Amino acid sequence: MSTVMYREKYRPQFHFTPPAKWMNDPNGMVYFDGEYHLFYQHYPEGTTWGPMHWGHAISTDLTHWEHRPIALKPDQNGFIFSGSAVVDWEDTSGFFSGKPGLVAIFTHADHYPDSDRPRQRQSLAYSLDKGRTWVMYEGNPVLCNEQITDFRDPKVFWHATKQQWVMVLAACDRVHFYTSANLKEWSFASEFGAAEGSHAGVWECPDLIELPINGHAEETKWILIVSIGDHPQMAEGSRTQYFVGSFDGSTFTNDASPETVLWLDHGRDNYAGVTWSDVDRSDKGKLFIGWMSNWKYANLTPTSSWRSAMTLPRVLSLKKGPSGIRLVQKPVTDLQKLRLEAQVWQEVTVNPGQNLLSDVHSDIYELECEIDLGEASEVGFKLRNSEREETVVGYNTAMQTLFVDRCNSGESGFHDAFACKHDVQLELQNGRLKLHLFVDSSSIEVFANDGEIVITDQIFPDPFSTGMELYVLDGKAKVISLALHPLKSTYSVVRV
Repeated sequence: MSTVMYREKYRPQFHFTPPAKWMNDPNGMVYFDGEYHLFYQHYPEGTTWGPMHWGHAISTDLTHWEHRPIALKPDQNGFIFSGSAVVDWEDTSGFFSGKPGLVAIFTHADHYPDSDRPRQRQSLAYSLDKGRTWVMYEGNPVLCNEQITDFRDPKVFWHATKQQWVMVLAACDRVHFYTSANLKEWSFASEFGAAEGSHAGVWECPDLIELPINGHAEETKWILIVSIGDHPQMAEGSRTQYFVGSFDGSTFTNDASPETVLWLDHGRDNYAGVTWSDVDRSDKGKLFIGWMSNWKYANLTPTSSWRSAMTLPRVLSLKKGPSGIRLVQKPVTDLQKLRLEAQVWQEVTVNPGQNLLSDVHSDIYELECEIDLGEASEVGFKLRNSEREETVVGYNTAMQTLFVDRCNSGESGFHDAFACKHDVQLELQNGRLKLHLFVDSSSIEVFANDGEIVITDQIFPDPFSTGMELYVLDGKAKVISLALHPLKSTYSVVRV
């Protein structure tokens, strides 16, 4: 495959993208025999949403990806919507002659006979060769519900205490839980969410994971992740919420009051994210990745031969703080192998009108900093900067808000909701702000205060907008430390 295609305008250089054509939700993420599998919603005939397939890629480090042939294609049961994959270690399904193997659980989507009404049913496929090829189960579909139209996106995991498979499934404006002994026959267990959390759009792509609190394995909570589709009256578009609670193998109980809404990401472009199955980390964190787009404008973003990227893979953990137990997200450390020689500043006072980074130019990089805001009313970075363009990441001390402003970030006329500024409450730590930023050809990801707050946004700057500015307003601030790591592309061959 020609590598020139990976140098198109706006093509990310360290985020996952399809080789060509349309991509949306991550699907079927599973770790098996030393390989991370990433499947994804894919339309191989166009750059806008169409008849869904499962695209496929494999990695050993979550950073460099080998593109594989399409894994699942539409058949007599319909298109291949979102779902998950698991390692059937004990061959409960009977597909693998007593050995472990991979099973995909996904939504088949078509229409009821002689009707325009959509029909969504859950089906299985299995692989006898470590995910290279897939066999559709002859008994598909394995789970149906004629009363619910939006009935999709199964996430399945093994519940060790109850010794059973559990499926969490989006069912219109709530989630359903099902249990099974063999992945083929499913029994309804419970539902959650009819009157809890945000209902600003249809519920999609649920996930349920157990995490230790503050790294203590003996104390855990269950996290239910639910994405919410775009609603015309909501400026934010599609986004993802989560609930903290308990799960007994059948029923999820929310610890918070029903009206409580916790957002996983405070940017515009992190949707449909779920976690990898069968990853056994020493810290018991979960690996997560999301689709880096928004249904408000996903079909319109200004790319040519491909459309959409994934977020950086992240490690999810839990931290107990003054506001309760909250998700923490940190980029996977494998990304550090992309770093080139860093520029470092320490213990530098910055005054209004000064720019510590005036001689720095870069288009893809990682930035880590800790800043004492001192007397400043606002401190921030102007990134992918030129005379006409800038993306601003800043902190307002009076409002105690962290913000991203992409109003002048580059190309934005494809949708009137794209150019925007959004913020989130963030308390400083002893008067200091800690930021960890990743800037790619068409995106920015902000991890603040060690991942307590995350903001993910697409941007489409001119390739020549490579300037950078650290600014302060109304008083001096002090850079305790700042490290800028230019990053090399994950593609080994580039166009000359």
